Amino acid sequence: MKIDILTIFPGYFDTPLAQSVLGRAIVEGRCEVRIVDFRIFSADKHAKVDDKPFGGGPGMVFMLQPVVDALEATIDRATAEGRKPRLIIATCRGETLKQAMVEDWVHSAEEGIIILCGHYEDFDARLYEMFRFEEVSLGDFVLSGGEPVALCIVDAVIRKLPGVVGNPGSVREESFSAGLLDYPSYTRPAEFRGLKVPEILMGGNHALIEQWRRERAKELTSQKRPDLLKGEDG
Repeated sequence: MKIDILTIFPGYFDTPLAQSVLGRAIVEGRCEVRIVDFRIFSADKHAKVDDKPFGGGPGMVFMLQPVVDALEATIDRATAEGRKPRLIIATCRGETLKQAMVEDWVHSAEEGIIILCGHYEDFDARLYEMFRFEEVSLGDFVLSGGEPVALCIVDAVIRKLPGVVGNPGSVREESFSAGLLDYPSYTRPAEFRGLKVPEILMGGNHALIEQWRRERAKELTSQKRPDLLKGEDG
């Protein structure tokens, strides 16, 4: 899978993309993440990419020229590779990132995705008229830029690609994949400061263990995220 991230802060991604699951997946060639600094597409001699908003007001707004040129160049490269990538823009007005969205992007892995990171007040509104984006947010709060959103998307998508996580069951049986939070997990020692691991998990009866896990997953979801149970039978 090929992922392009358009940003004015390319260094933001250096360390995260070199670590843990992401780093291994990239080194093993299971995915490719390319960072595009759209500041280099600026026609301004000082590489300026923002300007004051028409009508006045606080803050600055991204100018269309460098953003559009960078985006079109990235799309053209993907087209030359025989791909039609999904366009994603990180914006506070977008839909909250959900596992179902991640699964959808993973299903389009052969086409790849392009993620555009905002900053300042916003992009020039005409950008949304020129391109059809999937608008994504992390929630009802404001970040300094779209880079954290892009990184969350990349992490969530890459870990779902075949072969990235050693045990495939780890990504099949996890929170949100079945519309529930994950069941509680335990490991050695069996007792720590008076707190014991549930006996059923050490009994070896896998059918009962699976039933216990399903029950605990629903119970935990009911307590922590009851909104996820809408439409469930019980």
